[in-house]
Amino acid sequence: MTEKKEGLILSDEVVLSKIYYVRGHKIMLDSDLADLYEVETKYLKRQVKRNLLRFPADDFMFELTRDEFENLRRHFGTSSWGGLRYMPMAFTEQGVAMLSSVLNSTRAIQVNIQIIRIFTRMRKMLFNQKDILLKLEQLERQTLKNTEDVQKVFDYLKQLLIPAEQVNRRRIGFRQDDEDGLVPQL
Repeated sequence: MTEKKEGLILSDEVVLSKIYYVRGHKIMLDSDLADLYEVETKYLKRQVKRNLLRFPADDFMFELTRDEFENLRRHFGTSSWGGLRYMPMAFTEQGVAMLSSVLNSTRAIQVNIQIIRIFTRMRKMLFNQKDILLKLEQLERQTLKNTEDVQKVFDYLKQLLIPAEQVNRRRIGFRQDDEDGLVPQL
């Protein structure tokens, strides 16, 4: 059994399970957020539409296309999410932060604080992963250079192991001549 952190209303796993990746953004759907805030989805949407100035661009909130919605449904193996008349709204981290000012309830504020903390931890993890990826790339480049150097050493060693008669080069020394005996090679 996991310990519940002080002040947490929801487990991190519940929140994380409702974060999706669409159009290059980590997003949460309006219906999922409504469930977390314990309000109806239509209420959440109505409040957002009344306060559209707080959601100025797609980096705050956007409506999913039918294809994006179908793709999400297939991804989770659900046959349908009910009879939707409108496509779901997708809220980015900035949009979720703005929701707490639109939904003026204690629960909305507490849930938003949890969600923002989770988004922040995800960003930190991503930053750490980028750091690790850069170090791996440097190591890979260094390894490739070392591999090339080792390959050169093996090539030189192979050349040394080839018998002299197989090497196509001019010989130095004396050769036997039928008439006079030994003759210098030039």
